[in-house]
Amino acid sequence: MSKVLVTLYTKPGCHLCDEMKAQMSAARCDELYTLEEVDIEKDAELFARYRYEIPVLCINGVEAFRHRLGAEEFRAHVISLPVSD
Repeated sequence: MSKVLVTLYTKPGCHLCDEMKAQMSAARCDELYTLEEVDIEKDAELFARYRYEIPVLCINGVEAFRHRLGAEEFRAHVISLPVSD
């Protein structure tokens, strides 16, 4: 079964990023998506783009959430999307 691709732009020590991941976990839909975490400090272009904006969460390549996320809104968003191959 294919899953929705969820990309989290983050950096070490980001408490908002930790909160976002906790809300994703609380949504209880882990089986529906694959999580890719991208450390913006390892890419100069990403660091310049997201330095003051993380966490940024993209779903299937499209920005869906920035800074904060609620478990229910995340679950609703993931369930509503087609999966990527």
